Amino acid sequence: MATAIQGYYEDGTTMVSFDDNYIRTTLTDSGDVVDWWLDEIYRVHRRRLHRLVVGLDVEWRPSFSPYVVPPVALLQLCVGRRCLVFQILHADYVPDALFDFFADGRFTFVGVGIHGDAAKLRNDYGLEVGRAVDLRGLAASQLGNPALRGAGLQALVWEVMGVKMEKPYYVRVSAWDARRLSQQQLMYACADAFASFEVGRSLFDGDY
Repeated sequence: MATAIQGYYEDGTTMVSFDDNYIRTTLTDSGDVVDWWLDEIYRVHRRRLHRLVVGLDVEWRPSFSPYVVPPVALLQLCVGRRCLVFQILHADYVPDALFDFFADGRFTFVGVGIHGDAAKLRNDYGLEVGRAVDLRGLAASQLGNPALRGAGLQALVWEVMGVKMEKPYYVRVSAWDARRLSQQQLMYACADAFASFEVGRSLFDGDY
């Protein structure tokens, strides 16, 4: 299964395909755009805010030194078929609405290794993720397979969605702090957040 750019909207968002799904993806370094995206999520999902599942992932520039850990460069959020790719390292500002969104106890943020990602966001930007659930433990519990506690996102996507997910190594170790991301980086970032959302939604048996 290959993730691909399928088109662009007049507002600057990008359509990214993942398997049979099309995700409207917003790439930005603007706090105002993040505000707009969050408003859209509240509006579109207003009837299910009490049980909202949010796919969460972060990226930072690879470091080959154990003593140097660069700050989070990219924050990805996905709800339904809407994905935000926020270049937080280059942002003009981080809006208060994002702090409130993360702190909202009604929302469940899901991802692989999410507690480590949450710690990075807290240490680098003061963002506190209120309720975070690691998909590995959730899948192991829900599917009765303890081995999944050590699984990666690709394995979980195959186990839960029956989809073979591609995660090219050269993209994974690319310069995530670049001012201008490549199409491959955007597709990778979107796919990680969307796959996290889809696996979480399926395991929580949600309806989105």
